[in-house]
Amino acid sequence: MNSVRLSICICTINRADFIKQTLESIIPQMTEEVELVLVDSSSNTETEEIVREFRGQCDNLCYVRDLERWGFGKAYAKAVEKAQGDYCWLFTDDDLVRAGAVAAILESSRKDYSLIVVNAEVRNEDLGKLLEDRRVPVSKDRVYSPKPDDQDRLLADTGMYLTFIGAVVIRRDLWNQRIKEEYFPSMFIHMIIIFASRLPGDALLIADPWIVIRYGNALWRPKSFGIWMFEFPSLVWSFDEFEDWAKERVERREPWRRLRRLLMIRAMDRYSVEQYNLWLKPRLKPGLNKLLARAIASAPVTPLNLLGQLFLLLTGKVPGLIWLDLRAWRTEQLRRRRSKVLHATRP
Repeated sequence: MNSVRLSICICTINRADFIKQTLESIIPQMTEEVELVLVDSSSNTETEEIVREFRGQCDNLCYVRDLERWGFGKAYAKAVEKAQGDYCWLFTDDDLVRAGAVAAILESSRKDYSLIVVNAEVRNEDLGKLLEDRRVPVSKDRVYSPKPDDQDRLLADTGMYLTFIGAVVIRRDLWNQRIKEEYFPSMFIHMIIIFASRLPGDALLIADPWIVIRYGNALWRPKSFGIWMFEFPSLVWSFDEFEDWAKERVERREPWRRLRRLLMIRAMDRYSVEQYNLWLKPRLKPGLNKLLARAIASAPVTPLNLLGQLFLLLTGKVPGLIWLDLRAWRTEQLRRRRSKVLHATRP
């Protein structure tokens, strides 16, 4: 008889610098009721060597390596396909779980929720600085029933946070009922499965931050403009069974129409003339807004970055993740300048 209650499903590609620390946080907490499924989409051999080190410590470790780069959605679908647990925790390959996390999730899973959302604290890339003590600012657990009003509140409360797949613990049978191949190309396959239709049972939001997010390490940053201005809003507004007020709490229908948003993204150097030509030029009607969107795309980043930081200081929104992104660009520019100076002064 299968005794696995929880399958921790991780997909990875070329994250040898981080996966070891992730596994070190998980494996000591595992019991006979827990398995670890690690899908490796054609990483370098260092990842395989690291996993080999842990196999002697963990009997319930399933490692799947394939030379095909499946992509985000297909890789997680493959991990769940290999899983045996009643629940699948769709975890990430560079973040950590705090001591006691696995036991807490196991305990919650015994109440047969359709979905468990695990809160997280957010730290900088080397984990040395705490940026947010709770990504979802709640102090008590929340339970959402299958009733429409409760499901709308679930989307409103957790929709933006759930862009982070590591927060998702879902019943495996529910995933299997809803999974479809057309979901595979999406960066947010898990959100489609959760919100494409209302959940059949209760959902739990765990207030305690059992996850440690390593902020600033996402692989999709070069594609961020298209993802956050178009793919994600379009996804949220495709959830037909949910009320508009709940979707609005997650993201506006067309955030790219807001000039202030464009200014802030340009200040992070994530919006350019290339992105304007690709995304906005075909959509904006001739007029002042189109001219301003084009002007913002070519505006100098340095003064905009300083103005963005000043705006956040004056509005009391510091510290925060937007502040961190603005500061990260500034820090990177200073690092590059120092590197050029050192290179120029070498004999």
